[in-house]
Amino acid sequence: MSFTEFLVSNFNEFLTYTGFANATGGNLIMIVVGAILIYLAIKKDFEPLLLVPIGLGIILGNIPFRADAGLEIGLYEDNSVLNIFYQGVRQGWYPPLVFLGIGAMTDFSALIANPKLVLIGASAQFGIFGAYMFALALGFEPNQAAGIAIIGGADGPTAIFLSSKLSPNLMGAIAVCAYSYMALVPLIQPPLMRLLTTKKERVIRMKPARNVSQTERILFPIIGLLLTTFIVPSGLPLLGMLFFGNLLKESGKTTRLAKTAGSALNDIVVMLLGLTVGCSTQASEFLTLNTCFIFAVGAMAFIVASASGVLFVKLMNIFLPKDKKLNPLIGNAGVSAVPMAARISNNIGLEYDRHNFLLMHAMGPNVAGVIGSAVAAGALLGFLS
Repeated sequence: MSFTEFLVSNFNEFLTYTGFANATGGNLIMIVVGAILIYLAIKKDFEPLLLVPIGLGIILGNIPFRADAGLEIGLYEDNSVLNIFYQGVRQGWYPPLVFLGIGAMTDFSALIANPKLVLIGASAQFGIFGAYMFALALGFEPNQAAGIAIIGGADGPTAIFLSSKLSPNLMGAIAVCAYSYMALVPLIQPPLMRLLTTKKERVIRMKPARNVSQTERILFPIIGLLLTTFIVPSGLPLLGMLFFGNLLKESGKTTRLAKTAGSALNDIVVMLLGLTVGCSTQASEFLTLNTCFIFAVGAMAFIVASASGVLFVKLMNIFLPKDKKLNPLIGNAGVSAVPMAARISNNIGLEYDRHNFLLMHAMGPNVAGVIGSAVAAGALLGFLS
């Protein structure tokens, strides 16, 4: 073999390893999807802390390479760096750590001051169980249906945790779907809220919440942990870490730990979670008919959950005295998208009465929704395991 032939042969061999030679139409489609998510995060400010890692992860996970080359670089290849990071998703390590951070950042005082708001958070879980029945009707197995249905709670970590236990083969699609709908809360909820409420209801002014004592704040995570985990022990990984983080915050003696859990640790976990979830959407695994069904059922679940919260407040108002009626605009906050859903309640309320601030009132059902989605996930996990 001449030197020229040697160079040509090696160059041709090199070309077989490049992404250009191994790219498929599916890879290109998913790269465009990842770019769109990054655009929405940066240009439209749609949950950038979530969509930037997920969007880049989708691009990263769809860079084509020769599968038989043994390079150990793909997410689904044993011993690759991405595969090691992905174990945090597959084994369910990341979601409880995210819940630890959420607990350390969350103020439950609005819920403590008005405990009946927990009913709104509970009512929003109707979307989960309604979607579960619908997914069964579409032909999904019970375990798969449960993983898809939890999307209705608008809680990405909970969706990842449950799907990693019950339907790991659908986890990529479920995770991307859950985070996508969380990011689209500002687009989906406002039209629904206007449709389901009257102008008179939108301007209802609620009484300021009472002051909550330090003792109540400390007792709440302990009592909440006991009540919820005694009902659904299978929700312990999420609920335990949520209330642990909140106790760190409220005890007044572990401020450093609470700050670490709610800032540095949470940021690291969210980065790894978003990136690896995005990488799991390789075209061969993601671009299937099941993915289309998952997005459709997830949309239905989220819409039903949001509507259930608003309608349940209207139902509660039938039985409440005139001076204690609730503004139905806080009902949308029963989903677990904290604090975005509560901000939507406040923004819509200000559109109709610029002096009617609903943010603190909406935070009650919003944090109740976090607990409710974890309880619902625990119930499904316990029932279907």
